[in-house]
Amino acid sequence: MITQNQRRTGIVLTVALLLLIPLIVMQFSEEVNWSLSDFIVAGVLLLGAGLLLELVVSTVSQTGRRIAIGLAILVVFLLIWAELAVGIFGTPFAGT
Repeated sequence: MITQNQRRTGIVLTVALLLLIPLIVMQFSEEVNWSLSDFIVAGVLLLGAGLLLELVVSTVSQTGRRIAIGLAILVVFLLIWAELAVGIFGTPFAGT
C-alpha cells in the first residue's frame, strides 16, 4: 500500500518533471518563452491541484464523491490554466 507521504513525494516529483518540459524545450526552440513567473504560477497550479486531489483521496471515503470532487478540481485547474494561457474569459490577469 502506498503511504500518504509517498503520494506527496510522487506529486512533487511529477510537478518537477512537468516543469522540466518547457525548460528543456526553451533550450531548443524560440516558440516557448517562459519567464520565471510562468514557472512559478505553473508550479503553484500543478502542485495545488495535485495536493488537493491527494487530500480528497485521503479524506473522502465514498467513491462517487471522490470522483465528483476530483473532476471539479480538474475542471477548475483547466479553466484557470486556459485563462492564464489565452484569456478565454477576458479577465485582467489573462495571458494575452
